Amino acid sequence: MSDDKTLTKIPQFDGHYDHWSELMENLLRAKGLWSLVEEGYAEPEEGIEITAAKKKNLEELKMKDHQVKHYLFQAIDRVVFEQILNRKTSKIIWDSMKKKFGGNERVKRSLLQTLRRDFEVLEMKNEESIDDYFGRVMSVSNKMRSNGEEMSDSKIVEKILRTLTDKFTYVVVSIEESKDTERMTIDELQSSLSVHEKKFKKISHEEDDRALNVRGRGRGSYRGRGRGRGRSFNKATIECYNCHNLGHFKYECPNGNSGANFAEIEEKDEVLLMAYVELQGARRGDVWFVDSGCSNHMCGERGMFSSLDTGFTHNVKLGNNHKLMVGGKGVVKIMLKGISYVINDVYYIPELKNNLLSVGQLQERGLDVLFKGGDRNTCSIFHPSRGKIAESVMSANRMFILLGESNDRTKEERCLQVDISDKTELWHQRYGHLSYKGLHTLCSKEMVVGLPEIGDVKSTCEACVKGKHHRVPFPKQSQWRATERLQLIHSDLCGPINPPSNSQIRYLISFIDDFSRKTWIYFVIEKSEAFHQFKTFKAFVEKQTGLFIKCLRTDRGGEYNSNEFKEFCREHGIKRQLTTAFTPQQNGVAERKNRTIMNMVRASLLEKEVPRTFWPDAVQWVNHILNRSPTLTVKDDPGRSMEWKKAISRTLQSFWLYRLCSCSRC
Repeated sequence: MSDDKTLTKIPQFDGHYDHWSELMENLLRAKGLWSLVEEGYAEPEEGIEITAAKKKNLEELKMKDHQVKHYLFQAIDRVVFEQILNRKTSKIIWDSMKKKFGGNERVKRSLLQTLRRDFEVLEMKNEESIDDYFGRVMSVSNKMRSNGEEMSDSKIVEKILRTLTDKFTYVVVSIEESKDTERMTIDELQSSLSVHEKKFKKISHEEDDRALNVRGRGRGSYRGRGRGRGRSFNKATIECYNCHNLGHFKYECPNGNSGANFAEIEEKDEVLLMAYVELQGARRGDVWFVDSGCSNHMCGERGMFSSLDTGFTHNVKLGNNHKLMVGGKGVVKIMLKGISYVINDVYYIPELKNNLLSVGQLQERGLDVLFKGGDRNTCSIFHPSRGKIAESVMSANRMFILLGESNDRTKEERCLQVDISDKTELWHQRYGHLSYKGLHTLCSKEMVVGLPEIGDVKSTCEACVKGKHHRVPFPKQSQWRATERLQLIHSDLCGPINPPSNSQIRYLISFIDDFSRKTWIYFVIEKSEAFHQFKTFKAFVEKQTGLFIKCLRTDRGGEYNSNEFKEFCREHGIKRQLTTAFTPQQNGVAERKNRTIMNMVRASLLEKEVPRTFWPDAVQWVNHILNRSPTLTVKDDPGRSMEWKKAISRTLQSFWLYRLCSCSRC
């Protein structure tokens, strides 16, 4: 027993029952004790005698059961131990822990749903290794298996293959074409992908090494071809073919001027070429070299700059690693075919002997540079809208030289004053576009010293028209009225009204006949009920009058613009009139009616101190009064007069009495 205790490591219970139970089950099976946990043992009833063999077998089972209990007690702490009330046998202890920490079927289903979601969103990260990704996938898969989910190897293999990063794309295609993924195991897939991952890392390291070990090509490189590979040179005995000094090759000669010219940092400026027409004469003389290896336009003559910012400092490195100081950055003008082009962001380098035109900077601004071979080796520059603006033929030393017509740089540039002949317009602008009537007042009353005579206006100020225009007022009366009942119906939804009624009503929808201005009110809880209430209203009024609704005028609210609403009106031949967005004035009849009703409702509730939740009853009472009251729009309406006489013949009740006598819908 003591030897077994010292050699056996008991898995400790840390709250994760599935993991702990699997480890403990494996331990007990290895000890041959799992049957006591799974089946237990039965003790004989009292008064029944058993044979000596059965008694001996029972004692052995009890001894083994005590050994299992010993393992379980070693695995749990005191808190868990005290939660187990019945500790008579190992089977009772195991079943108690399974019930407490294993969870029931409902808990497992909920946990399984979470695990399924985690499994679906699994995806390999860019910097993640194959082993780490397989570890994450298998962790979720094993949890799903322990909760009853059937997770076959083929399902896990397919999941991994479709969630690898892009660099494994060709590997995935190769595996799917050459192997049967249905029969492929997870271990086979992991080993195959691990091999390819090691190859990727090896190739990446080799590329990094080659990138770090690159040197200049030529006879002085550290490796060559053919015979003599791997030989080292002593530059002390090497003669330069350019300066004939010892110690370096010709391409390393510090006296050489050939090479690409480039700036050490990039400049991200916006304006490059802006074209305008110059009608003045010019002379030839400007020479620019079109250079594809130059990162910026460069000029060495200060007189060519029309404007120069000397506060800009920079360094330019030549092909022989020699650095030149940039004395400023400015604008240079060149003439091409009678048109003056402005080249912005040109570096001023006093030590530079030739002017360089950067191909890259030209292309950044949308110009196309075409190098064409054949009989005439040419370099052409094309403008997006003007077409070809310059062309250069390759010289004898394989250079493309652009010859421009020089501007007269000796002429002093001056800023001329703008003269406006119309003094009235000038002073109108100076006074912040004051009205011309106000200018005449200032001039006639001599309110301003030095103000010239203001004459008649000869033209319309476009800025005033755009800046001072306003919306034309809507007419107070409609130019067209319905000539019969139901010819035009106005409708609008009012709400949400706070507080809701006792039955949670929050909106009212009104329907107004344009001819008689009679109003029908319906109450809705949600806006979506507007279509149902319109069908109810249509059936009621058409049945009562024997006429049909011909036109419906509403705003563009969603409650009126649903597909079913449009289809219903189309089937019944009802014309729709929809107002312009943000223009409630076009539906003014319904808007004003709702405002009138709600004003009277608030006054009635405040007067009688009735709770505001009874507002639907007040709306019905107010609408009842308004339908029997005269209106300025409808004059001498026999229908309204008849209703009014009926109302006078009876005693009109106040709202509070009406509320007590009516059957509220609230």
